[in-house]
Amino acid sequence: MLPKLSLVLGGAASGKSAFAENLVQATELRQIYVATAQVYDDEMADKVARHRDQRGEHWTTIEEPIEVAKALDTVTNDAAVLIDCATLWLTNLVIGEHNVPQRTAALLAAIDACPAPIVIVSNEVGQGIVPDNALSRRFRNAQGQLNQQIAAKADLVVVVMAGLPMVLKGHLP
Repeated sequence: MLPKLSLVLGGAASGKSAFAENLVQATELRQIYVATAQVYDDEMADKVARHRDQRGEHWTTIEEPIEVAKALDTVTNDAAVLIDCATLWLTNLVIGEHNVPQRTAALLAAIDACPAPIVIVSNEVGQGIVPDNALSRRFRNAQGQLNQQIAAKADLVVVVMAGLPMVLKGHLP
């Protein structure tokens, strides 16, 4: 049984998305994929297409770069949701100069209200060097705060490195 909220953390190309997809696929529920990426170049378009092909046709995809909370409002209890990923969502908020604390509060409230189990993928960006510019430092701090807020609510927190999951909180289903 998938917990109410799971957080899957990791670095770039760590295997976190594949692991999160497997968590959702292991359920008997409809599979909903909330995609937060925005396509700005050919490389990103290729990455999005590869992810879509790897998932297959049994997923219902909701492309929502900003209004993830509203997307969760449409989910029923016969589904499991994968949000991939919180880092791109936060990037979209910062670049679009949205009110990050307000949007984060709305997301956390929507998670509480959602009747379906939710798996959120997010990057761990705080293990590298201190960025050399203010925007990057602000983003790194905002990502760390977002991850902490989600982890505090989550029943399951897993970090994936080199494709290997390590449970930080809770138990794998």
